Amino acid sequence: MRAVVVDRWMEPSDLTASEHPEPAPAPGMLRVDVHAAGCNFFDLLMARGTYQVRPPLPFVLGAELSGTVRDVGAGVEGFAPGDRVMASLPYGAFAETASVVPALATPIPQGMSFAQAAACPVVYPTSYVALADRARLSPGETLLVTAAAGGVGLAAVQLGKALGARVIALAGGAEKLEVARAAGADLALDYQDAGWVDAVRQATEGRGVDVVVENVGGDVFEGCMKLLAWDARLVVVGFASGRIPEVRLNRVLLKHVSLVGLHFGAMVVQQPARVAETRRALAELWAAGRARPVVFGEYPLERVAEALHALGGRRSWGKVVLTTGRGS
Repeated sequence: MRAVVVDRWMEPSDLTASEHPEPAPAPGMLRVDVHAAGCNFFDLLMARGTYQVRPPLPFVLGAELSGTVRDVGAGVEGFAPGDRVMASLPYGAFAETASVVPALATPIPQGMSFAQAAACPVVYPTSYVALADRARLSPGETLLVTAAAGGVGLAAVQLGKALGARVIALAGGAEKLEVARAAGADLALDYQDAGWVDAVRQATEGRGVDVVVENVGGDVFEGCMKLLAWDARLVVVGFASGRIPEVRLNRVLLKHVSLVGLHFGAMVVQQPARVAETRRALAELWAAGRARPVVFGEYPLERVAEALHALGGRRSWGKVVLTTGRGS
């Protein structure tokens, strides 16, 4: 089969598709013929060997996919050959065939394409857990989402609206601000404008925001800390700026706020039951049309370097997706 194989630590620009052995059928597993695979920022880090997860070399890159079940391993219930599924996995998605843990697979909702489905398995559960579990977002609260035109950010905007919040989106550039508005943001602000902190203060009549989903770090994180209302919750999801901030704890104390982290990949191991509940909740939202993935572009598997360049170069919004040519 064709696959994107990391056989040494390398730059994403060096990646390409090559021949690689198919995963063998295994008890307790699903073998899926991949139609599409979603790209994530951490894929760039995994290729370089700088991510917290470093699989043994060689390995197939990619952590989310959509496709059809080819065969069902012994002991697996609830799936049959031919089922359309989306799934997350530690790695192995950038290939024509992948082996998937059944608990991490979800049926694709009616009317959703394989490309759209491949954009769901990582970012939507991450955003849902950030909002519903870690932040305890309530209807009527004000939510600030940073990197709001990215995969996690757009999902958080959509899910925040579905959960009844007023959503303020922070993104870079007019085009990305429009993408955030289209996803449901009540207010969209450019973080490149030095006055964005004051604009949020004005929009909240000086009170600040109840919840922040923070994907950026650096100066953006510092700005968010200034905007926390009494008893606010800030959920740390990532550091897209590349700079991990330090926190002055007197700010946490004085405003009675909570800083919480989120590592969805580890939840799969530590809290599998909650992950399953999250997937069921999202399936209902997808089916009801209250959360719809936004795909920036679809790239053939062979153009993986170009796809990751669009993602890493901040030129994309929503999700960048690879396709294997199996059809839509």
